[in-house]
Amino acid sequence: MRKRTAQCLTLALLVGLGAAQGPAKAGLADHKTLAASRVGIVAKNARAYQVGTASWYGEDFEGKPTASGEPYNMYELTAAHPSLPLGTFVRVTNLRNRRAVVVRINDRGPVVEGRIIDLSYSAAKVLNFQSQGIQRVRLDVVPPRKPGPTMAMLREPVLER
Repeated sequence: MRKRTAQCLTLALLVGLGAAQGPAKAGLADHKTLAASRVGIVAKNARAYQVGTASWYGEDFEGKPTASGEPYNMYELTAAHPSLPLGTFVRVTNLRNRRAVVVRINDRGPVVEGRIIDLSYSAAKVLNFQSQGIQRVRLDVVPPRKPGPTMAMLREPVLER
């Protein structure tokens, strides 16, 4: 009985340590997959959160701290917004070509008057306006997804006899 309890506690400790580690550092392709998996369905007649001019920022800010404290990485799908909470996911749609990307707000800005969002270089590239520098866009806040059941929730409880 003690041996079984010790084994269960050891297993629980190992599982807990693995979960505390968090996900491995993701590359650009992983961020695209992550962003796409968090895209909420936005109805065609849904009112946009904001419509206006977007710009992008890149190499000059690479590695410098953002408002969230993390270093800026121009190859991640992130953005700066003046008022949305840090960590908010936003779907940005290029109104000229209808391309869309989901970005995470991790910084404050833009600092240029008349602009509503500053995107990372990668986000501007996905929207195909990195060479123009600015573009008219629509912003839609992506609602957080409700977590699904985990394996622990699906497992039947172990009852000792």
